[in-house]
Amino acid sequence: MEYFKTIYSDEVEEFLDSLDDKACRKIIYNVDKAKLTHDPELFKKLDSDIWEFRTKYKKIQYRLLAFWDKRDSTETLVIATNGFIKKTKKTPKIEIKRARQIMEFYFKTM
Repeated sequence: MEYFKTIYSDEVEEFLDSLDDKACRKIIYNVDKAKLTHDPELFKKLDSDIWEFRTKYKKIQYRLLAFWDKRDSTETLVIATNGFIKKTKKTPKIEIKRARQIMEFYFKTM
């Protein structure tokens, strides 16, 4: 049973398209796996609104930031906002800020 559905923003689609095919497939596999489990190694809360899909492939840390849309009582959505390669221990504040901007735009226009 899937706990949620995932929608990729155009920014995430562009990020995935920029990666080599195997890395892209691994990230999508992990996102699909996160829908079926409660594994913080795959999907982890960063702050009150922003979450991250986590993938490690060939020693590279890939991240897709996301937020929840629970307005529909029948279907819970997770919207993946932006993606990046993580190079430090902390998630860059600029990436979290970008995710928050996309989230705010999403709720204003939906």
